[in-house]
Amino acid sequence: MTQPAPQPEAARTAPETRERAQSRRRGSTATDLALIAGFAALIAASALLPAIPIGPVPITLQTFAVMLAGAVLGARRGFLAVLLYLALGAIGLPVFSGGAAGLGVFAGPTVGYLVAFPFAALLTGFIVERLPRRSIATSIPLIMLAGLVSSFVFIHPLGILGLTLRVPMTIDQAFTVDLAFWPGDVIKNLLMAAVATGVHRAFPDLLPRRARRTASTTAPAPAAP
Repeated sequence: MTQPAPQPEAARTAPETRERAQSRRRGSTATDLALIAGFAALIAASALLPAIPIGPVPITLQTFAVMLAGAVLGARRGFLAVLLYLALGAIGLPVFSGGAAGLGVFAGPTVGYLVAFPFAALLTGFIVERLPRRSIATSIPLIMLAGLVSSFVFIHPLGILGLTLRVPMTIDQAFTVDLAFWPGDVIKNLLMAAVATGVHRAFPDLLPRRARRTASTTAPAPAAP
């Protein structure tokens, strides 16, 4: 009676390796969902704090929280966190500035700023993922610059456009209204950069880094005998 041949070590460990990989993926997905939900709640809290009324659009801490989501979570998760926040407000939860809620908010003067938020978080995360994070002296100003770039690429232009569409004012008048937000944006992005740098140092694996492309070297095939 012949005994079955023993299975190779690789064949025995392959199922265990697959199970460990699936478990890590499930854990990573759960962590991502928790972070996205947590930052959506942070953005909502920043919107509900007392605002400074200066016209049709009040000054709030939303920009700080939106940029922080991108800088801490990265482009994809930061974008999804802001998108979740907007979806919660759209379905009726009072998470917008002043406790406002519903689709009617997107027909108001703040629509341009709200639409710009997820794209600003996306760009902030995209830039920060590619920045060196070894030194506080360089990390804070670079992350601050990433936030300011995102603000002036998305938030301010779309905010001005929204004002001209939803409020009876010209582009020049809307620009003047938006100009009042610029000093606060500098302060909020500086604060965001300091907080994000602290989070990066405390949790260095939280923010995904850009995959570095390495040149692959292949060994020459042995010559046929």
